[in-house]
Amino acid sequence: MKRREFITLLGGAAAAWPLAAGAQQPALPVVGYFNSATPEGFSSYLPAFRRGLKESGYVEGENVAIEYRWGENQPERLPELAADLIRRQVKVIAAMGAPASIAAGRATATIPIVFGVPEDPVRLGLVASLARPGGNATGVSFFSAELAAKRLEFLRDLVPTVKRVAVLLNPAEPTIAAANLRDVEAAASAAAVQIRVFNATTVAEIDTAFAALASERPEALLISSGLLFLNRRVQHTWPRAMPSPRSLARVPTPKPAA
Repeated sequence: MKRREFITLLGGAAAAWPLAAGAQQPALPVVGYFNSATPEGFSSYLPAFRRGLKESGYVEGENVAIEYRWGENQPERLPELAADLIRRQVKVIAAMGAPASIAAGRATATIPIVFGVPEDPVRLGLVASLARPGGNATGVSFFSAELAAKRLEFLRDLVPTVKRVAVLLNPAEPTIAAANLRDVEAAASAAAVQIRVFNATTVAEIDTAFAALASERPEALLISSGLLFLNRRVQHTWPRAMPSPRSLARVPTPKPAA
């Protein structure tokens, strides 16, 4: 064999070694992170998610990969995003919020789902019962939807004279909106408080709702739980046409006696 041919053959084999070695290495297991909101609204939560994985021995980019899917507050996108994670053959889906969790549950009955939802997962259809979840889903419920009546009670503790309360709901999260409205209506009826419902399913509709709030001037505002409003919690200040909760609750300072 000529020297030039030998060097060419050796160089070609050396170039192929990394490819062969790479093909023999197992691919990293993939975790699917699924959220119906936007990355901007949850930027402060993701480090905690990664830290939790690390505490369990999983480091992103070292021994586990994470595929992120964001619904961008567009619920109609969730089924396709969930299907995309299934096609990606993720080992587990970490679903944040009821819409993403429900979409993941409808997309697969075999891939494990770990959810974080603001209401009863049994009512959402994610598990059979709290004691025996069954199926492929488990997770954490914050039960914030079930606390809607308690939030109205706190509001009345803050402002005992309140009689007209606006309630901001997101119809795109129907189970949360229905639970909040049902409990608030019952509590408001018992307390002789009149409620007025405003709906918002997008960022633009939040603007519209707050403009209507400023014109109708309710005495207080109760905002439904859910990822849209959590994600946009700093979008608005209290409408200027409405007295702030602090001013409503402020107790006048007695004037000193002459």
